[in-house]
Formats: sequence, C-alpha cells, structure tokens
Amino acid sequence: MTLANQSSSGQAWLEALLTLMGMPATITAAEKQESVLTQGIWLIINPESLSALQIKGLMGEQTEGLDALQYLLNATLNRHQDGDPLEHPAPITVDLADHRQRRQSQLLDWSRQAATQVRETQQPLEMPALSAAERRLIHTLFEKETDLVTESQGQEPHRRLVVRPRTAPPPLQVFFD
Repeated sequence: MTLANQSSSGQAWLEALLTLMGMPATITAAEKQESVLTQGIWLIINPESLSALQIKGLMGEQTEGLDALQYLLNATLNRHQDGDPLEHPAPITVDLADHRQRRQSQLLDWSRQAATQVRETQQPLEMPALSAAERRLIHTLFEKETDLVTESQGQEPHRRLVVRPRTAPPPLQVFFD
C-alpha cells in the first residue's frame, strides 16, 4: 500500500468512526510530520468542530482514548498484511489538538535531561509515569546510546521506565581442559 493510499484509507476510516461516535470531525493528513520520535503519516483530528467534552472523551485520562483510536486504526488497516514485514505500511500516528506533537517534545526533553543526569551521576533514574507507547518511544530513542540503557520495571499501571548506565560486559573467560 502506498503512503497516499494508506493516508486516504486512514483518513476515511477515522472520519467514519468519529461520525459513528456522534463526533463528526475533519481529518488532515500530514506526511512525515517533523518529529525525532515518530516518522510517517500523521492524521490530525480537527478540534474546531468538537466540544471540550468531546475532546476530553477522545483523549481519555492519559491519552488512552487517543492511543486506542490509533491502535484500532492501525490494526484495521494492517489486518490483511501478511508476509514480509518490510512490505507492511508504516504506523499512522493520530493527533488531536497538537497533543502528540507537544508530548513528544516533552518526552524528548525529559530523555535528554535523564541522559545528562545519568551520565553525570552514574546512577539509575526513574522517569515519570508514561504510557506503554511512550515508554516504547523512549526505549527506541535510547537504543543508539552506547553508554546508557533503558528498562521498564514494575507492573501496570505502575510500570516505570528506568535509564541507567550501561555496564561493560564481563571479560570473556575461556576455559581449556
């Protein structure tokens, strides 16, 4: 599926769902939204036709409503995609009132601050409460760091992401008979 087809299919699906929910809204597609954490197609729900209560309902408590819409959209569009994972379309990000863009900027700032603090103190640092999707974004961001590692600890809903110094692997020991 091309990006244009994926974008228009996602846009039509999301508009239809919102209409069925009694919240008709226009959706704007933006390809390759500027973000370090997420690339690809962004579908932006225009909040102008929605009431504050509808926006709050779509967002959910800690964006779980928006996360659920995004998950359903991607699962629906990709349900017949079998075979080579390289042929699978890129995930679509759903945003409302620039929430995801602002939140990703905040996550990026927190990640930079955490990296600086852990490097200076050489002590693990627990990040503030994050959704599973946000933890996954930060894990991905830290994958390239050679001196730091991230891990999730605890059980939902109290699961936390911890940034810690990467310890050098123990020296390789070879035993001969």
